Amino acid sequence: MSHYHSAPPHLHWPHYGFMSGMDWRSVRRGKEVYEQVLAPCHSLNFLKFRHFEAFMSKDEVKEWAASVEVPDIPDETGAKRMRPAKRFDSLPAPYENEQAARFANSGALPPDLSLITNARHQGVDYIYALLTSYGRPVPGGINLSPGQFFNPYFPGGIIGMPPPLSDDMIEYEDGTPASVNQMAKDVAMFLEFCSNPWWDERKLLGYKWVGTFILFGITTSWYNRFATGYYRARRVAFRALKYAK
Repeated sequence: MSHYHSAPPHLHWPHYGFMSGMDWRSVRRGKEVYEQVLAPCHSLNFLKFRHFEAFMSKDEVKEWAASVEVPDIPDETGAKRMRPAKRFDSLPAPYENEQAARFANSGALPPDLSLITNARHQGVDYIYALLTSYGRPVPGGINLSPGQFFNPYFPGGIIGMPPPLSDDMIEYEDGTPASVNQMAKDVAMFLEFCSNPWWDERKLLGYKWVGTFILFGITTSWYNRFATGYYRARRVAFRALKYAK
């Protein structure tokens, strides 16, 4: 087994900025890439349709969910039946079980992508580098079997997933040119959203807490310096009383 592995280069993602959040246009385009390219193999088991209301309208989510069928409760005979999905349903998996997934992918198990950017070192950098680094010369010491591909950013350098992206393989709704780099960047942002759906809310909450503590610290310092300074700096003198004889 090869131990070949390269660290992905660091890119300047907008949501890592001090006063910036998710690039929602990129996230929306990344959803298109996921649906048309990655969804046939990779699941998002920990996400529900309602989570996508962060960048989609409720009507869009309802329409999308209604176009998908999910398992319903069995009928009176115990037979399985399907129904249109609702906002509160989880996204359906592409395969019914692990055995079916391995059989369809030559023994390889496509990972669930719900938390992929949290589960991999350098999350979005890793996803972008992985998707844009196929086709490089295979170094010595790495022997590829049929159905295997070389990718310097995959641990071991040998990956079972064929190159998923090619130029102009999809057509974006907003007309953005669908180059490999653009699609990789967009789907990486989408998967970052899937791993951290409340990124912007948590960042905003953190700023509120920091602002509150700063204001509390200034108020406490002022009170300690000026409001209580008189009592702490005053001199208490005790005079002996002279009693009449």
